[in-house]
Amino acid sequence: MVSDFDLRICFAPADVPLVRRIQTAVVLQWVFSFLALAPICIILFLLLLFTRFWLISVLYAIWWYIDWDTPSRGGRKVPFLCRMRVWEYMRDYFPIKLVKTADLDPRKNYVLGFHPHGVLVAGAFTNFCTEATGFSKLFPGLRYNLLMLPLWFRAPFFRDYIMSAGLIPSDKESASYLLRRKGGGNAVVIAVGGAPEALDAHPGDYTVHLANKKGFIKLAIEHGADLVPIYSFGENEVFDQVENRRGTWLRYIQERLQFIMGISLPLFHARGVFQYSFGLMPYRKPINTVVGRPIPVEKNEKPTAEELDVFHQRYMDELSRLFEEHKGNYGVAEDSHLLFQ
Repeated sequence: MVSDFDLRICFAPADVPLVRRIQTAVVLQWVFSFLALAPICIILFLLLLFTRFWLISVLYAIWWYIDWDTPSRGGRKVPFLCRMRVWEYMRDYFPIKLVKTADLDPRKNYVLGFHPHGVLVAGAFTNFCTEATGFSKLFPGLRYNLLMLPLWFRAPFFRDYIMSAGLIPSDKESASYLLRRKGGGNAVVIAVGGAPEALDAHPGDYTVHLANKKGFIKLAIEHGADLVPIYSFGENEVFDQVENRRGTWLRYIQERLQFIMGISLPLFHARGVFQYSFGLMPYRKPINTVVGRPIPVEKNEKPTAEELDVFHQRYMDELSRLFEEHKGNYGVAEDSHLLFQ
C-alpha cells in the first residue's frame, strides 16, 4: 500500500536549475512567515521569560509599550528591505507582474482597492510590500502602504517584521493618518474583501466581496482621496482549496471561526518543496495585477448615504470594466464575469 502511494507522488527532477531552487526557498520562507512566524514569536517571547534571557522579553515589553502607536501612525517601513533582490526571486517564482493602465498624480492621495484577496494575498504582498515589480518606477512620487489585520500587530517581534515591509493595521485610524498627510503622494492599499473573501479563493472563481463594503468608500470621501480599483488575475489560481460551498457544514464552521477570531481558515493545498503532488507551497502560476484608472473624489468629511451609494456603484462599475477589458489577456473565458457578493 505504501509503495502504491509513493508511485503517485511526482517528485521534482534532480536537475532543477539553481535559480529555481532559490525561488522556491524564498517563497517557502514567505509561506512560513505568513502561516507560522507570528505564533512562534509569541511563544518565544513567553519562553524567554523563564530562561536566563528573560531580560530580552522584559526590555522588549518596555519598548513595545513605548512603541504601541507606531503601527497606526504610518508604521516603520524600511525601504532597503523592500528593495532587496530576494523579492525578485519571489516575483519570478510565479511570476508576478504589475500592470499600469493610467497615471496616478503624486500630488493627490489614493485609496487602492485590491481584488481578490486570494488565499495568502501573494500578489498584494509582492506588488505593494516590495519593489520587485517596480511600483515606484511605474507610479513615481507615491508612498504606499498595504493594510493588514490589526491582530497581527499584537504579536511581539512579528509586528516589527511586518512593519518593516510597510504593512499597517487595516483600521480607519491607521489609514486616516496617512491620508491626512499634507502634500499628497500617499496611497493605502486595501484588500477590500478581507478574510471572508479568502474562503471563496478557488481556481476559476471570480467572486468579489464588495456588494456591502462601503467603509473604504467613506474613507476616501472623508479625505478626498481618489479611488483606484485593482484586479489581480491569477490570485485565486495558485492554491487549491477544499470544497466549501455556502450551506455546507465546513463553510458554516469556517464562517463562525472567522466571526469569532477575525481571521479566516481556508483549507488550502498545492505542491511541496521537493515534489509537486501535495503541500502548502503555491503553484507556479502567473499573477498579473492590473491597476485601474483613478475615480476622482471630492472631499466631504460627512458624506451622505446617497453619496456613498453613488461612489460605491461607480467603483463597482469601474472594477467590472477593468476585469472585462483585461480578462482576455490573462486566460479568462469570455463568458466569465465578476460575481459581487
